[in-house]
This record gives sequence, C-alpha cells and structure tokens, in this order.
Amino acid sequence: MELIERILAPANLTAASREVIRNKGAGGVDGMSVADLKKYLDENRCELEKTIRNCHYQPQPIRGKEIPKGKDKKRLLGIPTVIDRMLQQAVL
Repeated sequence: MELIERILAPANLTAASREVIRNKGAGGVDGMSVADLKKYLDENRCELEKTIRNCHYQPQPIRGKEIPKGKDKKRLLGIPTVIDRMLQQAVL
C-alpha cells in the first residue's frame, strides 16, 4: 500500500481528527474552529481526499499570534488551520 493511501485511510483520518479535537486549540486564518472539524469532514472528506491524491492540495497560510514570553517580551506563535493540523496528525 502506498504511503498516501495509508495517510488517507478512513481510520487514520478519523483518528487524526479525534486527536485534533481532543487537543483543542485555536483556529487558523480560515476561522474554522476545532468543534467544526467533524462536520466539515462529514461533508467534504471525499473532495479533500481527491484534492490530495491529485496533488492539488495547498496548505493555508499560518495565523500569527504573539504570546508573552518572560518579562516584557513576546514570541510569535504560528497557528495552522484545523484541516492542516489534522493532515499533519494523519501523516504522523
């Protein structure tokens, strides 16, 4: 079985989405919340898989958020979209 097929296996994508939902976190530039992930996948899983298999998937830009670090210092945190986080988890 090819690696892409193992990544896109329904059981793997379901496990990856559960992990992202369990970890919670903020949404990315697209504004989708973690709570919306399951509904999105129910409606768009086939199209997402087709886009990835055809090498047309483009990750979305990362949302930047400054977080405090130490005394009077800040650090830029990059927040990917929920879909990109789920796909990263599926690859893992």
